[in-house]
Amino acid sequence: MGIRNLVTPALQFEPQSFVKVNLRQRLSRPGLDFAAYGSAIQHCSDRRLLRQGRQLHARLILFSVTPDNFLASKLILFYTKSHHAREARKVFDATPHRNTFTWNAMLLGYSFNGMFRHALNLFSSFISSTNPNPNASPDNFTMSCVLKALASSFSRPELAKELHCVVLRRGFDSDVFVLNALIACYCRCDEVGLARHVFDGMSRRDIVTWNAMIGGYSQGRFYDECKGLYLEMLEASGVAPNAVTAVSVMQACGQSMDLAFGVELHRFVKESGIEVDVLLSNAVIAMYAKCGRLDYARELFEGMREKDGVTYGSIISGYMGHGFVDEAMHIFRLVENPGLNMWNAVISGMVQNKKFEGVLDLVREMQGSGLSPNAVTLASVLPSFSFLLNLRGGKEVHGYAIRTGYEQNVYMATTVIDVYGKLGYICGARRVFDLSRSRGLIIWTAIISAYAAHGDACLALGLYAQMLDNGIRPDPVTLTCVLTACAHSGMVDEAWNIFNSMPSKFGIQPLVEHYACMVGVLSRAGKLSEAARFISEMPIEPSAKVWGALLHGASVYGDVEVGKFAFDHLFEMEPENTGNYITMANLYSRAGKWDQADKVRERMKDSGLQKVRGCSWIETSRGSLCFIAKDVSNGRTDEIYALLEGLLGLMREEGYILQHELDYENDFS
Repeated sequence: MGIRNLVTPALQFEPQSFVKVNLRQRLSRPGLDFAAYGSAIQHCSDRRLLRQGRQLHARLILFSVTPDNFLASKLILFYTKSHHAREARKVFDATPHRNTFTWNAMLLGYSFNGMFRHALNLFSSFISSTNPNPNASPDNFTMSCVLKALASSFSRPELAKELHCVVLRRGFDSDVFVLNALIACYCRCDEVGLARHVFDGMSRRDIVTWNAMIGGYSQGRFYDECKGLYLEMLEASGVAPNAVTAVSVMQACGQSMDLAFGVELHRFVKESGIEVDVLLSNAVIAMYAKCGRLDYARELFEGMREKDGVTYGSIISGYMGHGFVDEAMHIFRLVENPGLNMWNAVISGMVQNKKFEGVLDLVREMQGSGLSPNAVTLASVLPSFSFLLNLRGGKEVHGYAIRTGYEQNVYMATTVIDVYGKLGYICGARRVFDLSRSRGLIIWTAIISAYAAHGDACLALGLYAQMLDNGIRPDPVTLTCVLTACAHSGMVDEAWNIFNSMPSKFGIQPLVEHYACMVGVLSRAGKLSEAARFISEMPIEPSAKVWGALLHGASVYGDVEVGKFAFDHLFEMEPENTGNYITMANLYSRAGKWDQADKVRERMKDSGLQKVRGCSWIETSRGSLCFIAKDVSNGRTDEIYALLEGLLGLMREEGYILQHELDYENDFS
């Protein structure tokens, strides 16, 4: 088999559009024409002609030709576009004097194949080469490519900062394409503040710049900032919002439940003639559905001629989000072969509506249809195990995530931490956090919340300090978790410092949840009069959580007057909450005010309310068991109560007095 036979098929697969006769002759002459080979390889790359491109490469090898940078770059891009990155790297490594174009070709190839870690490692080798080549130095394309690779790999923000330094040192800080990639990179690394710093420092901005920053705000849950920057964009000269802009802002409107802003944006889209594609239509439907305009969302849904899985998922999520489970399931069942997005929308909606028993059945049905759970599915399923107190099931899902490579997904890791924390497996939650490579605000908030829920304020505050040291700014949810930790441990001074610094240090105005936490901090510390005065001075209307925190503190310290003050407000705000009646009646009883206690109980009965008996769960080898006080349904009741009595005896020997015994002594004192 001669060389001619190797080459001939490559020249015959598409005679009219591939090459002319003279190109065929240039490829066959003893003196190789590299330009002709480059054109032929480029054609194979554009048309995904893997076999023919390999034949051209084989001819070069048989002629013992070492590709120069021009041919090497063509071959690298040919192989990477054909998803053969290993062969591309062999060509790259065999190129003796690589120039910038060759390095960029390999970086682009890795990014094209989703091999972002390989791209970052290659860039590191590029800038730290021990044999510098005057023709091989990172340029603006290099920096844009590596920044996009970093953004796609969810890497640590420290790497983004290092690349920012490279941009400054090499003089690319005025290149709009590089800075656009840097903004997107910072946003993906949860460094939205640094992204905005870059944005504000740019002398020239294009539509990509604005969309990168607006999209970063939207994805980072900075919804007010997203909408505010959109309004600035409307006033800017030389640039106008497009469909990409509208999608990001629509998502922000939906997540923040800002229907009025969303309606105005929808009107602007219609009046400005922005082309409404499927992505924008889905965002509009999702916005109306999340904001409760299900009728109009359904009208838009029915009027769409082209629908995809996201379209169905948006309307299903809207119905689920407002409690219309049956309607959501009806739409879902109309689809013949629902995709993974639709399954995820239904599964997460069932969890959201506390239909936990049917969640696992849906997952099994989905698997039976030939689909495998992804990170979104697993993160949606996990909360059901915390409700059912099934730690074993949570561990099994976590194990599946590890086996399938989803354990480093930020949402998956965050949900695992949250579920482990709620199930009391705090060491497991900390292990997941420690192993997480990408620690953004969400995952820091999850681990702080886990320790706060378990009353370990020292560790919660320690992690909060570490988060700040890493340059991550808290959001309102994070601050609520930290203040909750202070409340559980009576750290009044620490709580005041955090609460008072919210506006000045982080630009966050306290919400009603933060005021409720502070009332809890003061009440649990016995500072009831200070807590009542704090409520009276609140700049916003106190919620039931605020008054409930005061009532709980009054109950703990036996302050009937403050308790009555809080209970009167709670009775007006949530008259059907039996817990408030029980707490107030018990407070009266412990103070010996029997008549008042009876009146509270009579008021509860007159309202048609009944006390719901408290129950507990315990996980056994046979599953979770539910039981109530003085329960005798277990087959080993005698052994259980004998052991309990022994434990109570040990407590008495240590000097502890049980609450019911204390109440009994108060009754007859």
